[in-house]
Amino acid sequence: MKLEIITKNVELSESMLAYVNKKATRLNRYLPIISEGRLEISTEDTKLPTERFIAQLTIDSKGTLIRAQVRAGDVRTAVDNVINALAQRLNRFKGKLYYKGRGISAARQEITPEVEQQPAREVVKTKHFIVKPMSTEEAITQMELLGHDFFLFITSDTDKLSLLYRRKDGAYGLIETEMG
Repeated sequence: MKLEIITKNVELSESMLAYVNKKATRLNRYLPIISEGRLEISTEDTKLPTERFIAQLTIDSKGTLIRAQVRAGDVRTAVDNVINALAQRLNRFKGKLYYKGRGISAARQEITPEVEQQPAREVVKTKHFIVKPMSTEEAITQMELLGHDFFLFITSDTDKLSLLYRRKDGAYGLIETEMG
């Protein structure tokens, strides 16, 4: 797995970088088809010193992105916790890949490295779904049930297309469209 490490307001020593790479390569035992990963480590001034460091790890497994984010009091704990959280998600994802009846696990299939450069602004996947009229409260519930950070719906009061999203502070934001 190729791991990209990005730091914001944090300096990592060589020993810490080696530790991060060692821990991240252990994720391959949960799912060997991980092609690349991105670890972002940053700090924020918070009231609680146990939530000062933020670690966010995103991995790519054949086009499926799996992400985890944690807060901790020091970098090492943040790295350990984010890798543990992602390992739990990988176990769930791995279970979904199992093809019942065939006895073949897609998680155990090795991938061959591909050397393809994609243009930076290319749409690689399109999803189609029905947008239903609902209240903002119903949209929040639906978004939480799906586990997404955003949800597109039609506001039942105004019949306008709206986008609900989760903010970094845990609150919700709402973008409502208008014709111009």
